[in-house]
Amino acid sequence: MSVDFAAPALRHAQVPDESIVEGPRVLRRLPEGADERPYEQFGLRPLGRVIGAEIDGVDLAKPLTAPLRAELNRALLEWKVLFFRDQDITPAQQRAFARNWGPLETNPLLPKGDSDEVTRFSRSAAMPGFENIWHTDVTFRPNPALGSVLRLVRVPSIGGDTMWADMAAAYDNLPAGVRERITGLRAVHDFVPGFQRFSEADFLAARQDEFPPVEHPVVRTHPETGRRTLFVNPAFTTHIVGLDRDESDRLLRLLFAQAHVPEFQVRFRWTENAVAFWDNRATQHYAVNDYAPEVRVAERVAIAGDRPFQG
Repeated sequence: MSVDFAAPALRHAQVPDESIVEGPRVLRRLPEGADERPYEQFGLRPLGRVIGAEIDGVDLAKPLTAPLRAELNRALLEWKVLFFRDQDITPAQQRAFARNWGPLETNPLLPKGDSDEVTRFSRSAAMPGFENIWHTDVTFRPNPALGSVLRLVRVPSIGGDTMWADMAAAYDNLPAGVRERITGLRAVHDFVPGFQRFSEADFLAARQDEFPPVEHPVVRTHPETGRRTLFVNPAFTTHIVGLDRDESDRLLRLLFAQAHVPEFQVRFRWTENAVAFWDNRATQHYAVNDYAPEVRVAERVAIAGDRPFQG
């Protein structure tokens, strides 16, 4: 397959003002019909209306009991991203915690930590970060990650926050006509647009057979909550199947813009040994690249996921 590595990425196209609807938002955190229930295994402090909560009273270095694992999973589904402070854990303990949700995946496109299952991000002025784009991890794979566990090893004194967006809220707040328009549509996801910013053309070309483009539904049904979420992102989604390029680009710009709405977001200020655990099926995230010339070091493990579908 021939790829034009110099082609301008779609993410740089201007987003029209009318793509974000003004006025009140529908801020529904739980699936329709779900009841609020207290948490008994830990303390939970919400950080946003629909997404993000800080967990107290859990030591990630210790094995999880069945009741604790079940309640953490419920919190993950309800809040989409969970934060744990002061977790001085080893990479092996980080992997063990993540394995409570399934086998871990590896990503040969990214730098490794102490094992193939750990990705180590070390960013400074000499090695700038390129994560500052809204995205869902590895949607260029047939089975994108279920979730990720990220630990900050070294935190800059200023900046370096990460933001997450609730893509179910983003879907809920689309105009009814747009929701109807995108039902049943599929989009192509490709690793090239996301990696061409910092990778050589030879490296990209050598990985084409290992990571060919894949199709996913534009609207994904969450396999556990049943909620519909927007499942396109500007890092990896290139076009919508069956639409001409201009129409596909216009529609994708509108859908990409939904992650930019503050009401759907949470922003987390990292501290050393803080951990974030997020549901990759329900969110997008954005690493804020505002800390140069200081250094930011993070280690991440990702949990293998399943094939997206629209039910």
